[in-house]
Amino acid sequence: MQIENSFLPVDGVGEKTERRLWEHGITHWDEFDGSVVGPTLADRIEGFIREGRRHLECGEYTPFAQALPAASRWRLYENIREDACYLDIETTGLDADRHSVTTVSLHRRGETTTLINGQDLTAERLQIELDDAAALVTFNGQRFDVPFLETALDVDTTMPHIDLMYPCRKLGLTGGLKPIEKELGIDREQPDITGRDAVRLWHQYEQGDDAALEKLVRYNQADTVNLETLMETVSNRLHESVFEAACNGEHSSE
Repeated sequence: MQIENSFLPVDGVGEKTERRLWEHGITHWDEFDGSVVGPTLADRIEGFIREGRRHLECGEYTPFAQALPAASRWRLYENIREDACYLDIETTGLDADRHSVTTVSLHRRGETTTLINGQDLTAERLQIELDDAAALVTFNGQRFDVPFLETALDVDTTMPHIDLMYPCRKLGLTGGLKPIEKELGIDREQPDITGRDAVRLWHQYEQGDDAALEKLVRYNQADTVNLETLMETVSNRLHESVFEAACNGEHSSE
């Protein structure tokens, strides 16, 4: 499913209206027929499509992300798949005003980069990494990772953001990242450690234990790699339960 299949970002179009369009065979912007909705809404949709095409030509996805509910931003995935950046951070605590970012891992195009506090983790370096991304993909990053980075490092994170916690809830998948991975059968190569363990490993590294830092980095990187697998799994499942179900006249989960 691509953003061109979506009408939900249009002001006045809810899930029921969009589903009705799909059920009438209007599954792409190119197929839009204003007779299915009232004239006022039809004009609004046509305007959205015109603007939407211009945004896509320029590679601008932020307007779509801003118009979509957090649980529906997975719809952008097929458009930004190649340039998505999977991000996860580790910190010394939960309060960005009192605690520090220890590591930031960014996974994209099959490669993972980890920036480390005291080495190469600076606002300038992180901003360069972020600016190269079409969108961020996180788990609970909307409430934690992104605001923490904004406060601690004053970086610009206004690019589109898909927080997988919300589409996971659409599928009845609740809890943290690791329980959801287990429920979906997503393997994790690195040891299953907790956030508290991550803080302990960082303090051990500060006391001279380089092996502790290596373990922390592997753990941080594993989160980002698994985010890509989770993104694929969740978007495929929601595509089937939302888009294909509507096209086939079945009940949708969205």
